[in-house]
Amino acid sequence: MSKNNHKIHLPIGKIQPGSENKNGSPSYTASGSCEHLSGFRSRVGSNPFINFRGCVKVRPLGRASICREPPNELVRCGACGHAPPRLYACVTCAEVFCRVHAPSHPAGNAADPSLHCIAVDIDRAELFCCGCRDQVYDSDFDAAVALAQTEATVIGSIQDPPPHPESTRKRRRVEYKPWTPDVKEQVLIVGNSSPLPSQLGNDSTTPEVQWGLRGLNNLGNTCFMNSVLQALLHTPPLRNYFLSDKHNRYFCQRKNSSVITRSSSDNGNKNSTMLCLACDLDAMFSAVFSGDRTPISPAKFLYSWWKHASNLASYEQQDAHEFFISVLDGIHERMQNDKGKALSPGSGDCCIAHRVFSGILRSDVMCTACGFTSTTYDPCIDISLDLELSQGSSSKMTSKKSHNTHKKEAESGKFSQNGRISSLMGCLDHFTRPEKLGSDQKFFCQHCQVRQESLKQMSIRKLPLVSCFHIKRFEHSVIKKMSRKVDHYLQFPFSLDMSPYLSSSILRSRFGNRIFSFDGDEQDASCESSSEFELFAVITHTGKLDAGHYVTYLRLSNQWYKCDDAWITQVSENIVRAAQGYMMFYVQKMLYYKASEKQVS
Repeated sequence: MSKNNHKIHLPIGKIQPGSENKNGSPSYTASGSCEHLSGFRSRVGSNPFINFRGCVKVRPLGRASICREPPNELVRCGACGHAPPRLYACVTCAEVFCRVHAPSHPAGNAADPSLHCIAVDIDRAELFCCGCRDQVYDSDFDAAVALAQTEATVIGSIQDPPPHPESTRKRRRVEYKPWTPDVKEQVLIVGNSSPLPSQLGNDSTTPEVQWGLRGLNNLGNTCFMNSVLQALLHTPPLRNYFLSDKHNRYFCQRKNSSVITRSSSDNGNKNSTMLCLACDLDAMFSAVFSGDRTPISPAKFLYSWWKHASNLASYEQQDAHEFFISVLDGIHERMQNDKGKALSPGSGDCCIAHRVFSGILRSDVMCTACGFTSTTYDPCIDISLDLELSQGSSSKMTSKKSHNTHKKEAESGKFSQNGRISSLMGCLDHFTRPEKLGSDQKFFCQHCQVRQESLKQMSIRKLPLVSCFHIKRFEHSVIKKMSRKVDHYLQFPFSLDMSPYLSSSILRSRFGNRIFSFDGDEQDASCESSSEFELFAVITHTGKLDAGHYVTYLRLSNQWYKCDDAWITQVSENIVRAAQGYMMFYVQKMLYYKASEKQVS
């Protein structure tokens, strides 16, 4: 076997002894560092890996390895001639050896063994010390590999430089502090408000009634509206916004002449046909949190919504998720017109609807031939998830079981068709799992300059204050010309950690534990500190596709309540866990103050 077969292409530049560090000492001074690596760096200079990115190859899913020339060459150990899964190449002479023969390589270069102690893992692009026989960490080496991976990733059409390592530090979380009004604020409170009646009855044994628990009358197949309104009325950031008078309906009607008021509509003013949904929602908040527990009829809100979504104006049953999207769109459209300037929905600054519910999704499309990655970002106000029906089935495939079989399974064991219980975490895992696109979905690779097969992976770049998860229970097949409802049971947690589904976590598992955040901003780092969520509302659907009923479960002060149109009853956690979840609402735990929660004995 020729000697050329024992080496690999490592164009890292000339490594010569005597190239002193500008500061006179090696830059790698981490506590507990490898003495061989420290000695190597003291001999070759401040940054011997500055040109190392030229020998890094980025494979599909962004995994880094060392280039081979030719690419398909089988690399073998120069000492034994074997090709085990783990091979190492000396960073000085590029000779290849296995783990068994790694300790003997420096001794074979008696002229200067300290220059031959450090090697690189060919398959994983990680530093390896022959003296310690273990992986070692070097910040400059990691930076070179991360830079090579970043260069293989396209963010839109702009190549951004890698951020400074300090930009990836987590932001300090602001601790909750109770608010106490000062003298001036007390005067304003007393002069401009009236005390609400006590929540307790005449005697101490009367159970406490939570504020905002008020039934909504069904106006004729409007349970879809009532269920969503109950969730919106008890969304903590949205509730705080309206109850603090951030949107005053009286002021809004006087200020905006283009927004028709209800009084002008009644008087025959036809200059505009759209009412302000935010004003009607403000009126709903005032009515629900007034202390009166008599059920109310949201007829005015229904009328305003009909004006906004005229194609859905009927007394037929509508989809609760479609209504939710439509209401947020109506609030955004009207409040956006009030500001008079266009802002990105994903920024969270355009209106209260997007400030509360808007997040940003990241989509990576990776060429399977060269590893080139195209990245796009899209704002979202909710995440629609496919039910995980089987281990090997695609999320877009429909189950072969009939509706009756699904119903029997849900009623008997609540198991999915492969015997496993579907869970919200499983649906999120499926949502962020790499998916191989079909041959009819080839994308144009800017590196190969041809259409190639690709892998697509979704992740969450920015988490909203309130995460809404919509479960796709209604399936429509154009080919079979039929629609049906999926009645599989879905297990959902009361506390949810979203950190595994963040772009930072997905990229970290893809690239390895490198020092940079690869999408060029520090939002992921701040998201990690607020990735814990608490469940506060669940919208369920029972019945068939064309004849069903929506109900909302609300969590207030660690107690669950069932809101079934005008009827509100207290229920146990087990009832909520057994419900057939259709939409789940989670709020960031840092906003779900435990200090305001009253423990239920």
